[in-house]
Amino acid sequence: MADEYVLLGASEFIKDRLYFATLRTKPKTTANSHYFSTDDEFLYENFYADFGPLNLGMLYRYCCKLNKKLKSFTHSRKRVIHYTSYDQRKRANAAVLIGAYSVIYLKRSPEEAYRSLISGNNTAYLPFRDAALGDCTYNLTILDCLQGIRKALQCGFFNFETFDVEEYEHYERVENGDMNWIIPGKILAFSGPHPRSKIENGYPLHAPEAYFPYFQEHRVTAVVRLNRKIYDGRRFTDGGFEHHDLFFVDGTTPSDLITRRFLHVCESTEGAVAVHCKAGLGRTGTLIGCYLMKHYRFTAADAIAWIRICRPGSIIGPQQDFLEDKQHSMWVQGDMHRTKQKQQQRRQRPKLDQEVTCLVSSMDDLSINTVLYKSFSLDETICVLQLAHLALEEDISQYYQLNSIHCRINHC
Repeated sequence: MADEYVLLGASEFIKDRLYFATLRTKPKTTANSHYFSTDDEFLYENFYADFGPLNLGMLYRYCCKLNKKLKSFTHSRKRVIHYTSYDQRKRANAAVLIGAYSVIYLKRSPEEAYRSLISGNNTAYLPFRDAALGDCTYNLTILDCLQGIRKALQCGFFNFETFDVEEYEHYERVENGDMNWIIPGKILAFSGPHPRSKIENGYPLHAPEAYFPYFQEHRVTAVVRLNRKIYDGRRFTDGGFEHHDLFFVDGTTPSDLITRRFLHVCESTEGAVAVHCKAGLGRTGTLIGCYLMKHYRFTAADAIAWIRICRPGSIIGPQQDFLEDKQHSMWVQGDMHRTKQKQQQRRQRPKLDQEVTCLVSSMDDLSINTVLYKSFSLDETICVLQLAHLALEEDISQYYQLNSIHCRINHC
C-alpha cells in the first residue's frame, strides 16, 4: 500500500519499472520496489549562491549507477524508484540527473523528459542561478539543462560509452590544471596561468610551462588570454603555441570587436584553442558560448547549461543576458559562415574535376577485374578508387587530404 501511495505522485519514466519521486521521509525497499537516492552522494560545490547543475562527471556516474540497477538480477522484478527530498536545490539536481538519463539512454526528447518530471503531484522545480552573491537575474531551468545536454549529444560533444570520467575528474581539480573541454578537440577552458608554479595560501598556481605536456598531447595549438597580463605571453609562443590577448574587464561582456576576434582565432586555428581569463569561468564561458551559438546553433540557454555542466560556475551576471541578446546575430553569422564555406568549395570544384579526370585516366592501365597491371600496387589502386569516390561525394577536404598523404601516382 505504501508503494502505491508513493507512485501516485511519482514521475514515470518506464512503466512499472523506473520512477522519480519526492518524499519527506526515507522509504524502505520492499519486495516490489527498490528505492535509492543520490542527494548525499552527488554534491555540488558552490562558489556563492549557485547550487547546480551537477557536472558531467557526476551525470556519468549517475547513469552508470542507474544502468547497473536496471540490469541487476536482484532488482529485475522490482520497480526502481529514484527519490529525492523536499530540499529544493537537491531536488532540482536530482531531476536533471534522471531527466538527462531519459534523454541519453531512453531516447526521450527534453520536452518529453520534462513532462514526466512535472507529472503527477510534483510541484515546480527551483531554477538554477549563476555563481554570484547578488540577486538572481537569469533563471536556468531544468528544461534548459535537458535541452543543452541533448544538443551536446547531437553534436557529438560527449559519448558515455567512451567517456573517461577519471580523466575528467583529474583535470578539473585545481592542482591538476583546472581544465575542462567544452567542445572536445576544439575548445578547452582553463584557469589563468601565473608567472611561476607555487602554492599560495593553500591554492596551487601553475606557470605556462606546466600546461605544455597536456596541450601538446591534445593538439592545443593556440591560447587566448582574456584577463590582464599576469604572465609573459611569449612563454607560450616560445613553447610553440600561438598566443592571443583579448582583454576585457572581469564580470563584464565583450565588445563586438573582441567577439569577432575571438571567433576568428577559433575558426582559423587548425588545432584546439585553450581559453582562460582569471578563473576561466565568466569571460571564458561567455565567448565560448558565442562560438557554440554561431557554429552549432545552440540557444543562449543551451550554451549556458552545457558550459556549466562541463565547467560549473561559468557565465555570470550580465554575461547571461549578453548571450541572449547575441543569440540571433550569432545564428545569422553562422549561417553566413557556412554559406561562404560552401561557395568556396564550389569554386574549388573545377580544379577538383581536372584532378579527378587525371586520376581516372591513370586507371586506363587497370583491368576491370582484380588483376593489376604495370606499376600500380594494390594500395595505389585502392587510393585511386577512394579519391574518385570522395570526389563524387564532393567531400573536397577529405579528397585533398587523402590525395596529399596517401596517393603516389606519378601521372598527376
